[in-house]
Amino acid sequence: MFEISLDLVLILIAAGFAAGFIDAIAGGGGLITVPALMLAGVSPAQALATNKVQAVFGTATAIISYARRGLVDPRTQWRAALVAGAGGVLGAALVSYLPTDKLRLILPVILIGVAAFFALKPGLNDLDRRQRIVPAIFTACIVPFIGFYDGLLGPGAGSFYMIAFVTLAGYGVLKATAHTKLLNLFSNLGGLLSFALIGHPLWLLGVTMGAAQILGAALGARLAARIGARLIKPLLVGTSTILALRLLWDMF
Repeated sequence: MFEISLDLVLILIAAGFAAGFIDAIAGGGGLITVPALMLAGVSPAQALATNKVQAVFGTATAIISYARRGLVDPRTQWRAALVAGAGGVLGAALVSYLPTDKLRLILPVILIGVAAFFALKPGLNDLDRRQRIVPAIFTACIVPFIGFYDGLLGPGAGSFYMIAFVTLAGYGVLKATAHTKLLNLFSNLGGLLSFALIGHPLWLLGVTMGAAQILGAALGARLAARIGARLIKPLLVGTSTILALRLLWDMF
C-alpha cells in the first residue's frame, strides 16, 4: 500500500504547478510529474495513471484560457479531439502488450529532432503559413497516431502535435500551441479511461496535483498568449532536449 507524508504531498503539488505552467506553453509537463511521482514511491504503472488524472486539469485550464483569448474554437476541433481520445484509449489499453522499451530507444532521437527544428528553422513565428494538408486528412492520418502514442508512452506528445500543426496545418506557433491543448486533453482522457481499468490511478493525489496544475496552466497560457513564439519556442526546445537527455540517462 502506497503511503505518503505531508512534505511529499507539498512537493508533488509544487511539481503539479510547474508542470501545468510549462505544459500550457510548450508541452512536456509529464517530464516533471512522472519522475516526481516515482521518486515519491509510486509504482511506474500508478505514476503513469495518476499523471493522466492531474494532467487533465492542466490541459483543460489551458484550453479555456486560449479559447477566451480567441486563439482556438473547440467547436471546430471536436472531431479531431474525439479521434485523439480514441487513440489514447487504444494506446493505454495496449501498453502491456507492445514493445514499449524498443519504442523508447528511438524517442530521444525524435525529440532532439523536434528541438532542432524549432531552434534552427527560420521564420517560425506566430503568423500562419501555407497549409500542406486539409483538416480532414490531418484528423484522419496524423491525430490518431499521436493520440495513440500519448496513451502508450506519453512524453513528448504535445511537441509532436505542435510540430504537426506548424509543418502540415500551417499554423503559427501560438495558434499551434492553443490547438494542441484540446487534442492533448482528449488523448489524456482516453489514456485515463484505460488506465482507470488497468493502472489503478491514485485519484485523491491526482486531483490534488490537478488543482495546482490549474493555477500553473492559467499562468502559463496567459504568458504564452501575451508573448507568443518568443516564449514558446525556447521552452519547447528546452523541454524536448531535457526529455531526450533524461530518456538517454534512463537507458544507459
